[in-house]
Amino acid sequence: MHRTKSLSTSSVTVTGIAASLLLGLAGVTLSPAPAKAVIYCTYVGYPAGCVARAGVVLRPRPVARAAVRHNAGGNLNGGVNRVGVRR
Repeated sequence: MHRTKSLSTSSVTVTGIAASLLLGLAGVTLSPAPAKAVIYCTYVGYPAGCVARAGVVLRPRPVARAAVRHNAGGNLNGGVNRVGVRR
């Protein structure tokens, strides 16, 4: 005689419910909490919501300036360095 083992419907249902409860509990336990990081100011009021460190002198944020100068004593031929006459 050959015996086969089969799982009953009730044991599969109980196992599924137990696995669901276990995964649900793990999800609640491992859920991320909001970070409570402190961001220190590098300039006055920058970045927004920053905290000033004790003993640090904060200065106003520098103004951005244009860093590109057009044809300032450099390569006037469009960036191509060639020897000889250009036609």
